[in-house]
Amino acid sequence: MHPGIFSFDEFSLDRAGRRLTRGGKPVELSSRYFDALALLLAEQGKLVSKDRFMDEVWRGIPVTDEALTQCIRTLRRQLGDDAAAPRFIETVPKHGYRFIAPVELNAADGTTAQPVGAPDRWHDFWLTGAAGAIGGGAAGLLGGMLYGLAASAPAMGATTLLAVLMALTGALGLLGGAGVGFGIAATAFVPSAKAQWPVFGGMMGGIVVGALAKMIGLDALNLLFGHAPSDMTGAREGSALGAAVGLAAWLARGTARVSGGLAVGALAGALAGALIPLLGGYLLGGSLALLAAQFPDSRLHLDAIGRLLGEAGFGRRSQVAMGALEGLAFGAAMVGALVYARRYRR
Repeated sequence: MHPGIFSFDEFSLDRAGRRLTRGGKPVELSSRYFDALALLLAEQGKLVSKDRFMDEVWRGIPVTDEALTQCIRTLRRQLGDDAAAPRFIETVPKHGYRFIAPVELNAADGTTAQPVGAPDRWHDFWLTGAAGAIGGGAAGLLGGMLYGLAASAPAMGATTLLAVLMALTGALGLLGGAGVGFGIAATAFVPSAKAQWPVFGGMMGGIVVGALAKMIGLDALNLLFGHAPSDMTGAREGSALGAAVGLAAWLARGTARVSGGLAVGALAGALAGALIPLLGGYLLGGSLALLAAQFPDSRLHLDAIGRLLGEAGFGRRSQVAMGALEGLAFGAAMVGALVYARRYRR
């Protein structure tokens, strides 16, 4: 264990002096609860399992899980923390707890030795961004394959069109996922970040990458087809999907199951994806439909999708349905990847 003084927010914990203070005033804690908080602070940013609490705090004395639950409940009350929107102690269901606020370790003479867990936060930043990129890229490839199979005319060149669409949408999904993932990851560096910060981070990442992706997409479509729709998906659509993924990532913050992340991400993404066309925006299907309409001699046809949904062409109903499907795939892949990446933080 670290022998110095831990500082976080308004609090200081002196291990040698067995004293917790807030703004210089003592905070009352029992001996075991003090040890539990010291353990959490020493492992800032890392999962502390229930077994570790039992071994290092209760030192092998047989107790029930309720004893640990009561300990954490008391610590939260004394720190002014909220289990529903934690600033200090995060619950990892069925596994343990993690201290999530920035912590500094000070030497006995009062000089700052180092921020506890700082390397882990940077590791988490790159890990979260990479997980977002992988999830977004996977969703992009799936979308490109779906539209490539459904929209290609049964003629020579259909396989080439499928490959081109998958390459394009995979690259755009990779870029979009990275932007949203790094946007969410960056909020971990905001002091006392609350629930709205991951949503804001995802939204800002989506805005920036959406604008960049639109520029790249327009250039790519002009190069491949000689024409590109001016109203294709961009910053506003990226902000909506990014905010939805940020919200889903926050809602799934306590789950250790990838299936839980997939479900929450799918629901949030589907709702955002359906709402975007209703508000006049365009996702991948809408952008391809605009391209097909403005370039009728291409091998790109979306009428088959429209017919499945009872429309003569790729109309509003088709755009809403396929927008929901695109959002579902993007949200599920993104949040599922983020939840899975947490395993490497522990």
